[in-house]
Amino acid sequence: MKKETRRLATAAAQAATLSVAALALCVAAPARAGELGHYSPALADIRDYMMPAKPGFYFKEYDYFYTTDTFKDRNGDKVKTIPLPGGGTATLNVDVNLFVLAPAFMWISDWDVLGGHYGAYIIPTFGNSSLGASLATTTGFGRSVDDSGFGIGDLFVEPLWLGWNREHWDFNVGYGFYAPVGKFQQGDADNIGLGFWSHQFQSAVAWYPLKERTTAIVAAVTYEINQEVEDSDVTPGQRLSINLGADQLVPLGASGFVLDLGLGLYGQWQTTDDTGSGVFQPGVHDRIFGFGPEVGLIYVPWNAALTLKWQHEFLAQNRFEGENVTLNFGAGF
Repeated sequence: MKKETRRLATAAAQAATLSVAALALCVAAPARAGELGHYSPALADIRDYMMPAKPGFYFKEYDYFYTTDTFKDRNGDKVKTIPLPGGGTATLNVDVNLFVLAPAFMWISDWDVLGGHYGAYIIPTFGNSSLGASLATTTGFGRSVDDSGFGIGDLFVEPLWLGWNREHWDFNVGYGFYAPVGKFQQGDADNIGLGFWSHQFQSAVAWYPLKERTTAIVAAVTYEINQEVEDSDVTPGQRLSINLGADQLVPLGASGFVLDLGLGLYGQWQTTDDTGSGVFQPGVHDRIFGFGPEVGLIYVPWNAALTLKWQHEFLAQNRFEGENVTLNFGAGF
C-alpha cells in the first residue's frame, strides 16, 4: 500500500504541473483604473510557474472572474467622491464585473539546453467587461458610464522558456511579450485590450521537501516593461510582482484521483512613474496584495486537473480592490 501511495503521489506531482509560467490577464483598462500592466498575479495556480518535467504538448484553460465595489486612492483610503474638472465633485459608485477566458497552448521540447529543457507557449485571451460607475476614473472626466462588451483581448507569447528539474528543486526563467491585438479605443469604457506592448521577464523556483513531490513551496518574480499606449502620450510605469504559495497533494486511495490543496499570496508594485503629457496622476504609483486558498482534483490516468481558486485583495493603493475567482482546467498529451 505504501508503494502504491508513493506511485500515485509521484504521478500526481507530474499532473499538477500542467501549467504555464505565470500567465497574462488582459482585461479592460477602465475596470482596473489608471495605467496598469498586463500581468495579473491572481490568475495562475500555485504550481503553474514550473515547467512540466516531461516533454510534450500541454493545454490549460483559465476562466477568471473579478468583481469589486471599491476603489482606493494613493493613501489606501476608499474613494467616495472625486473632484471634477472646473470644480465640484461626483459621487463614485463602483460596480465592476469582469470575465476573462485564457486558453494556454504549451510545448516542452526534449532538447538539452544548459542541462535543462526548452519550452514555449502562447495565450490568446477573450474577455467580457462591464463597468457600471458614475465616473470614468481612468480619465477623470465626470460622465456616466454603463458599457459592456465581449471580444478578443491582448495576446501573450513566451518564445523563451527554460526549466531545470532536479529531485527536490525546479527552476525556471523566461521572457515573453504582450501584443496589443485586443479591442482598444482611447477613452472607451468597454475596452478588452490595453492598447500597448509589454515585455515580461520571469523567474521561479519550487522546493519539494519529499521525494514524491507531494508538498511544494513555490516562489516567482515577474517584471514588466511597458511601451506607449496607442493614440496617446502615455507610457505606463514598470511593475514588479511576487507570487508565493504552498501546495499539498493528497492521493485518494487507489482511485487515481488526487486532491490538491494550496494557499497563495501575491504582491504587485509599480516601480517607475507613468510618463507622458496624458498621465492623469503623475508620480503616483499603485500597489495591490492578494491572498487565498485553492482546491483541485487531479485524475492521474488522464493526466488532467481541475482547480478552483479564490483570492481576496487588500492594501490597495491607487487602484480597485476586490475578489478574484478562477476555475482552471489542464491536461497533458
